[in-house]
Amino acid sequence: MFKRTKLSGAVVAAIASMTCAPQLLAQEDTLEEVTVVGIRASMDRAMDIKRDSTGVVDAISAEDMGKFPDTNLAESLQRITGVSINRVNGEGAEVTVRGFGPDNNMVTLNGRTMPTGTTYGGGSGSDGSTKAGGTRAFNFANLASENVSGVEVYKTSKANVATGGIGATIDIKTTRPLDNPGLTASAGVKAVADTTNRYNDDITPEFSGIVSWANEESTWGASLALSHQKRDSGYSGVTVNNWNIGVWGQDDLYNQNPVTDADKAEIVNAPDDGQLYARPNDFRYAFSDTQRERLNGQLTLQFQPTEKLTATVDYLYADNDIEEHRGEVTNWIQNGSNLARIVFDDSEIATPLSLSEAYGGTVDIGFEQQYRAQSNTLDSLGVNFEFEVNDALTLAFDVHDSSMESLPTGPDRAGEVAIGLGSPTVTGKTLDFSGTTPQYSHTTTVAGNALTAQNVGSSILRVRGAGSVNDITQAKFDGQFEFDNGRFDFGIETRQMEMNAYQTSGVNQALGNWGIANPGEFPADMLDVINVASEFEDFNTGSSPAIAFRGDAVALTRYANTLYPDTCLCVSDTNTFSDVLEEDTSAAYFQVGLNSELNSMPVNFLAGVRYETTDVSSQSLVNPIPYLVWENNNDFAPGAAGDQEAWSERASYDNLLPSLDFDIQFTEDLVGRFSYSKSIARAGYGDLKVAPGNFETGGSTLNGAIPTATSSNPGLLPLESNNLDLSMEWYYGDSSYVSLGFFEKRVDNFIGTGQVDETHFGILDQTAGPRAIAAQAELESLGLSTDDTNLYAMVVLMEHPEAITDNPTVFPNGVFEGTTEQLLLLGETAGWDIIPEAGDPEMVFRTSKPINNREAKIHGAELAAQHFFGESGFGIQANYTIVRGDVGFDDLGLPTENQFALTGLSDTANVVLVYENFGLQARLAYNWRDKFLTATNQGSSRNPRYVDTFSQIDMSIGYDLTDQIALSFEGINITGEDIKEYNRNERMVRYMDDLGARYQLGAYYKF
Repeated sequence: MFKRTKLSGAVVAAIASMTCAPQLLAQEDTLEEVTVVGIRASMDRAMDIKRDSTGVVDAISAEDMGKFPDTNLAESLQRITGVSINRVNGEGAEVTVRGFGPDNNMVTLNGRTMPTGTTYGGGSGSDGSTKAGGTRAFNFANLASENVSGVEVYKTSKANVATGGIGATIDIKTTRPLDNPGLTASAGVKAVADTTNRYNDDITPEFSGIVSWANEESTWGASLALSHQKRDSGYSGVTVNNWNIGVWGQDDLYNQNPVTDADKAEIVNAPDDGQLYARPNDFRYAFSDTQRERLNGQLTLQFQPTEKLTATVDYLYADNDIEEHRGEVTNWIQNGSNLARIVFDDSEIATPLSLSEAYGGTVDIGFEQQYRAQSNTLDSLGVNFEFEVNDALTLAFDVHDSSMESLPTGPDRAGEVAIGLGSPTVTGKTLDFSGTTPQYSHTTTVAGNALTAQNVGSSILRVRGAGSVNDITQAKFDGQFEFDNGRFDFGIETRQMEMNAYQTSGVNQALGNWGIANPGEFPADMLDVINVASEFEDFNTGSSPAIAFRGDAVALTRYANTLYPDTCLCVSDTNTFSDVLEEDTSAAYFQVGLNSELNSMPVNFLAGVRYETTDVSSQSLVNPIPYLVWENNNDFAPGAAGDQEAWSERASYDNLLPSLDFDIQFTEDLVGRFSYSKSIARAGYGDLKVAPGNFETGGSTLNGAIPTATSSNPGLLPLESNNLDLSMEWYYGDSSYVSLGFFEKRVDNFIGTGQVDETHFGILDQTAGPRAIAAQAELESLGLSTDDTNLYAMVVLMEHPEAITDNPTVFPNGVFEGTTEQLLLLGETAGWDIIPEAGDPEMVFRTSKPINNREAKIHGAELAAQHFFGESGFGIQANYTIVRGDVGFDDLGLPTENQFALTGLSDTANVVLVYENFGLQARLAYNWRDKFLTATNQGSSRNPRYVDTFSQIDMSIGYDLTDQIALSFEGINITGEDIKEYNRNERMVRYMDDLGARYQLGAYYKF
């Protein structure tokens, strides 16, 4: 499916034998440092990098070879001022810097641009962890920290740094053998215990080792680092699958017309006319168990035949395999005449405290089971040489080919297998949103609510796959000419990037269908009864029914395929999207650095300019759907896709990017800095696609439902930011300093989401055509509700009048009366789905598309301090970042309004307490992040999604038994803090994840 771009054989043959250590272009001065070990030593090295660099730079250094201070690179980065992270399943994944999210930060490995892209869960979107398509965000969870010698964060741009990071450029550094003369080696083992694990291994292993050798003459060197880790974990969660927003008196989200006044729902504390109000789509509990296996390796070879020539070949391999079993307990909102009572709160957006429904017959409670499997593989091969032409001129050439594959590994390329299960035994229910944790209660036909496998049957099967492959080939030629009190830097660069991303069509395969036609069809041993309340540690499910089921989604699907021969455990032959994006970038730069004095105070001055041109080619292969199949009330599925069509578009842009850095040493210990630069960040890969897709609707347009779709824009310009930095740094002790900095970023071409109402591919709308209008009129004449349940049934009945004559017991009076039996017959009979026909209007989709539509200003302040109390061994490191911007989301904005907001903007703080003495090392780290916006324009109501305020405490203790042997104990999130996401107010829960602590006991040996 994907074709990887490779380096040409001629280039490799020409330079494979004369490679060298990559030149870290972003660091301006070469630092001479003595290699020492320990927490304080690593903090000293990081402080030296900050002090001696031009511009604003923060760093983290390993305590010793193979001993990075945190178990995850992202979790280390969050300790840096202005850096915050997001977490997946309790583990750091992607970083935000100064309010700019993961897509707007550049990650490099030894100065080389790294490929990105993480896909997961078949792109289903069923919870906060699923993702579809490629992204520019780098996932740090794929890299083991043991193989890393340091990470440096460059918050100011320079002409010789590759573009792409408005927030920062983050450079990951690995070991170089010629930097470690002789033979050095270390090995480590850890036992990992994750308290969230329930069904897999309580203890999982981790092994790491690194060896570095250089001969006595330092002309040859080699290093090899390996790491292997298994982690078994899980979480329990609460999900509301979107909240719909309406205007009271104008929108009828609860669809009470034309229900008679006597039968209408009781509404307590009704919203005022014109006030915004909310309705949830459903409410569900989820429980998940994940097994992850990560393998990392780094091989580096160096050759230095003379003092003037250094050559390096290095290869990185990282593989992260994820397998997840997930189950749900779901209560759908039926709406319409089923609604019995609503109690609203007093929020500005009236939100239900409780919502009750009563049914004439029964509906189901859902127990969907899901299986997910994905593999993320990063590999990078690079060659580099550096040649000192003479005492003044140094030349360097670097080239690498790197690839990131994120591909599904389930059966038949499936990333997610989701088999719908349910028990059609519910006669009424109440959803309660009044407390911290949503709860529910229901009445059932099962005595004592004692459900068993005999009450459970299948509904709909979905098998999906999504993947991405990102290839980057980059070549750089750099030169540096030194002269008295200064230098010239110059260079050229070319970079070819290709992102391939696809997602298979999410076809609904009917098993027992939406009505759960065959309860008891699965053997009892395939469905384990579990206690839902016991799945949660921190969330109180109250009086919610405790019974749920856990099963193997793959095994259940294979069994269901024997019962329903027309189904299969296979992904669709067609794709929702299949896109190829190519970016070819050429750049040239020049900069000059001067060292001088101003009134006897040393000053450094660095000014430069970078010019880049980028050509974009976007291609999409589309299998357009002919229509949406109306399967029942608000259930729709795409029709069989048509022949494949190719869409393509090209664009180009260029940027001139100046930069200026100035620092002055007022005293030996006091440094002031000023920086100005212009930087860019390119649009996300998903925004640059060509063809529209994701066609959905949640009901009939005749009753006010708004079909939705998404589209993209290959002509998007990159974000362009004018950056100002001003800071003071006071280094008052060998290991102590205080710094205060202010920054401002004025950004043009911010990408917002516009929404337009338009038609696509000639898709017709059967929900508003002549048949639907006639059915609505017939229901009104019968005095029945015209909600989607009745409307669909009446359209089917008018298409199939034989339903009355063939089923006299279901229609005893010979007319439609809306009984449960009639609705079940008309809604679940095979072949009676409603598809469009000639005369139906075209379906109008509210289509979301990205546009360059805003300017924005981000500003903030960073305060950092580090202090060690003499030789006591005690130390403290603390920082606080304030970020503000004029790009917030208006929660009271109408759901029809286009809104723009910057995601990721939040204040952050860190405090790290350190003790190191007498062979004992201890760290206690506190991280805090204020609430932040993580997504905008979600669904047809264009909702925001916020992540609530979160804090976490981590700790580590180490003891050196000898100079070679050390023991360690680590705890991550030791207080078991949880994550909550919500929409327009905190009562509108979107996701709540009940997380826990993770502990690691380890031993380290240095040879």
